[in-house]
Amino acid sequence: MYLAYSLLLSVGLLVLIPYFLYQALAHGKYLEGLRQRLGSLSPMAGQRSLIWLHCVSVGETQAARPLVERLRKEFPDHALVVSTITRTGQRLAADVFGRHAAAIFYFPFDWRWSVRRALRAVNPSVVLLMETELWPNFLRECKAREIPVALVNGRISRQSYRRYSLIKPFLRRVLESVNIAVMQSEADAGRLQQLGMRADRIRTAGNLKFDAGALPPTGEKTAEIRERFGLDDGTPLILAASTHAPEEKIVLESFSKLQRSQPVRLMLAPRHPERFAEVASLIQNSGMPWAKRTNAPEATDAEAKVILLDTIGELPATYTLATVVFVGGSIVDRGGHNVLEPAAAGVPVVTGAHTHNFHAIVDLLNEADALVQLPALEGNAASDELAKVLNGLLADPQRRNELATRAKQLIATNQGAADRTINLIAPLFSTKRRDSSQSKSVLAAKPQTS
Repeated sequence: MYLAYSLLLSVGLLVLIPYFLYQALAHGKYLEGLRQRLGSLSPMAGQRSLIWLHCVSVGETQAARPLVERLRKEFPDHALVVSTITRTGQRLAADVFGRHAAAIFYFPFDWRWSVRRALRAVNPSVVLLMETELWPNFLRECKAREIPVALVNGRISRQSYRRYSLIKPFLRRVLESVNIAVMQSEADAGRLQQLGMRADRIRTAGNLKFDAGALPPTGEKTAEIRERFGLDDGTPLILAASTHAPEEKIVLESFSKLQRSQPVRLMLAPRHPERFAEVASLIQNSGMPWAKRTNAPEATDAEAKVILLDTIGELPATYTLATVVFVGGSIVDRGGHNVLEPAAAGVPVVTGAHTHNFHAIVDLLNEADALVQLPALEGNAASDELAKVLNGLLADPQRRNELATRAKQLIATNQGAADRTINLIAPLFSTKRRDSSQSKSVLAAKPQTS
């Protein structure tokens, strides 16, 4: 089954080569870190015992912050290395963990030869995989080297469960290589067990994002953005965070309607950097005065009606500047994004109907009346509804305060996942294993050439 998986992985890459080439030429994606993705990493022998933490992209990297803080306190003799898959994840990891991590690099393609090269270079004592990163060949090679592996902050959504169920026999074998899975909720734990994970290896600890949301943003960055764009004059600011197409168009239309009845400003923070130019064109075509964060500061920045936050890693620093935050990826069906960070900053949050990536968190916030969730709408209907909701919140400071207070109370109640996770994975750090230099399986196979 592993051979079939590797063949499918190779065929899939060949089929997608035109797409990768387009993205590389148009946006510079995938070329960066290619050698690392092929397992070519600088040898890390000589480092003290290593923890390899893998985060897919931005969301997992942000969620890992409280876990890393606890790892540094509990295991000071271990060095930390961090891998990600996306370029945005790399940049954020460098920003968040740069001072503490011995190395930050791209996760290898899941071929056995590339995985072996990476493991030989890193030689980790423990591997921690954030959320649901189940790479079969990587896990298989870790098991062959007796490297303990923990799935942390694990989640299996209903949609993911349906997909995984199609390969249940294979997934059961893959899960045998995971020493412990620390899941976010009992529902996640139950789904993982149904997919073949042994019950005695599954635990629940809550969601690390509740802890991550409590970590304060950089005050200096917040002050800099406030001063540059004149955000201390009392004019309400709507922040549209982590948006996808066509949400920016919907938000701009809603904002245009709001401006007819009251002074208000808008900050747009698209989710993906490759769309910054596209969103800039949308704002330009709207005819409204606007400013771009990456441009050189100008005196007119403080008069801009719309601000484009075209940077990576600065979004958390802007939450406290907002009057209301709309979290994107939720009017369009992208599953939504993290609503906890703005909520923890004490700002009322609005989200769309499509939030299956954070369904447990959104359900808790809804039950506590600590969130405003829009119905499933598109186009003009969505912009009308969003304008109506935002107008209502701007006109009702008491309602805004109630939403923010309930959300912060809920977050405080659900914190502690990082401590519980550390307690559950601590035994892995004393697990004895063979030195990888004595294991036959560490010998890297030569890549196939045509």
